[in-house]
Amino acid sequence: MLTFRKKNMNKIILLLITLLLLNCKSEQLKGEENNFAIAIHGGAGTILKQNMTPEQESEYRNTLEKAIRTGHDVLKNGGTSLEAVQKAIIVMEDSPLFNAGKGAVFTNEGKNELDASIMDGKTLKAGAVAGVTVVKNPIVLAYTIMEKSPHVMLTNKGAEAFAKEQGLEIVDPSYFYTEKAFKALEKVKNKEKEKDSKFGTVGCVALDKYGNLAAGTSTGGMTNKKWNRVGDSPIIGAGTYANNKTCAVSSTGWGEFFIRATVAHDISAMMEYKKLKVNQATKEAINKVANLGGDGGVIAIDKKGNISFDFNTAGMYRASIDKSGKLYIGMYKE
Repeated sequence: MLTFRKKNMNKIILLLITLLLLNCKSEQLKGEENNFAIAIHGGAGTILKQNMTPEQESEYRNTLEKAIRTGHDVLKNGGTSLEAVQKAIIVMEDSPLFNAGKGAVFTNEGKNELDASIMDGKTLKAGAVAGVTVVKNPIVLAYTIMEKSPHVMLTNKGAEAFAKEQGLEIVDPSYFYTEKAFKALEKVKNKEKEKDSKFGTVGCVALDKYGNLAAGTSTGGMTNKKWNRVGDSPIIGAGTYANNKTCAVSSTGWGEFFIRATVAHDISAMMEYKKLKVNQATKEAINKVANLGGDGGVIAIDKKGNISFDFNTAGMYRASIDKSGKLYIGMYKE
């Protein structure tokens, strides 16, 4: 009888321990599921408060908030980081405020040539496009290249043919025209100081409820650019990089220097091999760009949802919603 009671007691104790462990694991998974976050940028450069009217500042802030909330809603509702990155960037591509999609700058020939890239931190798959002129949302084309082709990067007419085959939205080149961008081209041509208007890119980095990171970047490139110039935005490892082991990164700035410094991958590598925190790695990467003679900025998010903004310009359009749900919007150097 005593042996029987002892056996039952042991079973009860074992059951209680199992239930306790399951409850702890459930709470841990719940915590991990809520550990999602997102950040965006809308370009870096000479962004000064004294050059902004209250109406202009409000317009930029409202669009940044719309983009970041659009991406965050995707994550909150169980969507993936890849979906969130696309949705947030589409908002900025469709806005005439930023140098991507609708607001893209003009080349020396008076055209709009668009670049974009996206990367999946879980699989290290990536897609990129350069020099397209009729695809409404280049970030969607970059994603489609990643998912529906055996390639990473397509350019110009070939990329446009692929976009049409895949049923993506095609527009007349006149869709991308904005008076602001065209006047910027005239101003630069008059001064012939191409580098003065080099900035302007949009990007997004995100961590979803499943622990997966993603990054995307989209741009119209450099005002008055010649010879089908391509910057860092569509180049994996320079303008865009994501790896679940470390972080997701999107760059903006003087592309030639970000390519030479392989900025986006360098941030991930410093975290993986030097064990730096995300904010330490972004700071070191931007310092590296500065030492080469370039400027610009980056946004990054690590696998725990920590967000970092770093830039060496007068300002950078940026926004985030962190893992606590707190909204942040910035434009100027603080």
